[in-house]
Amino acid sequence: MHLMSIVQFEELSLSIGLSGIILYMVFIMYRLAKDSQAGKFGAFIIFLVLGLGIFGFVGKEVIKVFLLA
Repeated sequence: MHLMSIVQFEELSLSIGLSGIILYMVFIMYRLAKDSQAGKFGAFIIFLVLGLGIFGFVGKEVIKVFLLA
């Protein structure tokens, strides 16, 4: 029987956990835009500005993969 190593478990858990948190953040941005009645342009700005933080975090991880490869 092949068991998962601690490192493999941590990498998998981190990927799943961060994906869940990012999806929850997108939901929060949607509710913020909806509840504030921001309109289309306001919702676009909310998703753009708050989404840049998510994009920066994901981009950092992608850059690390390419630099370490």
